[in-house]
Amino acid sequence: MSIVTDFMPIEDIQTEAKQQVLEFVAHHPDALYRSCLEGHFTGSSWVVDHEAARGLILLHSKVNRWLQPGGHADGDGLLQMVALREATEETGISGLKVWEDPIDIDVHVIEKRSSLEPAHLHLDVRYLVKAPKGSRFQGNHESKALKWIEQEDLENSAFSLDESTKRLARCGFALAERLLK
Repeated sequence: MSIVTDFMPIEDIQTEAKQQVLEFVAHHPDALYRSCLEGHFTGSSWVVDHEAARGLILLHSKVNRWLQPGGHADGDGLLQMVALREATEETGISGLKVWEDPIDIDVHVIEKRSSLEPAHLHLDVRYLVKAPKGSRFQGNHESKALKWIEQEDLENSAFSLDESTKRLARCGFALAERLLK
C-alpha cells in the first residue's frame, strides 16, 4: 500500500503504527476486507468546519465514546475515499472535501464483541476533511450525538477523548490552519 509507505510520520507513535501496518499487510494480503479476522483497514477523518476553527466528533453508539467519523474499507483500497464516504454517512454533511494524503495512521485493538467478531486490529488511515460553509450535521444510527469542538476542547473531560483521537485532531487542526486559513 503506497499510501502507507509514503506516509511521513511526525510522531514516534505514527512511525510505530506505519511499521505495524506494513508488517501486517505483508502477512495479510486480504487486509482490506472485514473477512480478515486478525485485522483490517479502516478510514477515518478529522472533519473541520469551513474556517478550520472547529472539528466534528460523534458519540459512537456501539462504544459510547466520543470519536472521529470513520469506518471499514470493505475492499476499497482508496482509503481517502473510504474516509470521505464514512464522514458523509456519519455526519449527514454533503459536499465534504478530503485532503488526498493521510494525516495520521493508528493501529488499535477492537475487543471481542461476539463469537462471530473476535478481537482484532483496526489499521486506521486518517485524513483531513473540510466541510462546506454553512453546513449542518445530521447524524445516523451509528451515533447518539455530534458536536463541533475547538482545539481547546481536546482536553475537556466531558468528552474523554483518547490519545489517538487527540493526536488526529492536533494533526488535522495543524494542517487545516496551514491550508485553509
